Amino acid sequence: MAEFDAAAFGATLGRAFSENGIGGMLSFDRVKTLTAMTERLLTENEKYNLTALTDPGKIALLHYADCALITKYMKKGATVIDVGCGAGFPTLPLAVLRPDLQLLAVDSTEKKVAYVRETARLFGLDNVTCLTARAEEIAADGNYRERFDYATARAVTEMRSLAELLLPFVKVGGEMIAMKGKNAAYETAGAKRALAILGGEVVAIDETPLRSAAYGEQSHAAVRIAKRKKTPAAYPRAWAQISKKPL
Repeated sequence: MAEFDAAAFGATLGRAFSENGIGGMLSFDRVKTLTAMTERLLTENEKYNLTALTDPGKIALLHYADCALITKYMKKGATVIDVGCGAGFPTLPLAVLRPDLQLLAVDSTEKKVAYVRETARLFGLDNVTCLTARAEEIAADGNYRERFDYATARAVTEMRSLAELLLPFVKVGGEMIAMKGKNAAYETAGAKRALAILGGEVVAIDETPLRSAAYGEQSHAAVRIAKRKKTPAAYPRAWAQISKKPL
């Protein structure tokens, strides 16, 4: 790994947030934490292949600013489940930027969950809990089913399948927030039947791109789906069924 310049990254992070109208979310301590977290990510990435992004400027924009933008939809003190958390996006940025949130990071890959758990411990993020599990297998568990104000996922699967994975975790009155790219509206339109079955209704599709003088506009979309009624007990199905025959 090339030598990491903490001061330069802190400045880059500040620009990425300011260019997207969220500079107010950063404090000296938060910049310090996210900078140290990035150095750890890049170091561990050489061993575990946690992220395809290794350019610190792109990490600031496409990991941190991208994740930070969904916090505006989350009420104070909310419970959030991040399904398919990977290397901790959006869990870790949300935990730093919104310490009022209570987050559960779920992934089926133990090495990724272990990374997120240890990172949260090292940086004192007491609002993060981690679980190695398949979402479709724990969704029937009363400890998780319809227990969260928000369920979110980033770059996991297409919308019909994603809705079946996320909506069972959301309380009636809560929201599923899907982090998507340029095909967000198309995918969401195709999920109309699935949402009706699962108890969801589209609230909004925010496709405002990420802005960056250094990298140009980058795709960003947040699809908000409100939970209007309970999800039938038959869902989610086994992953083989979800993937082969989406609703």
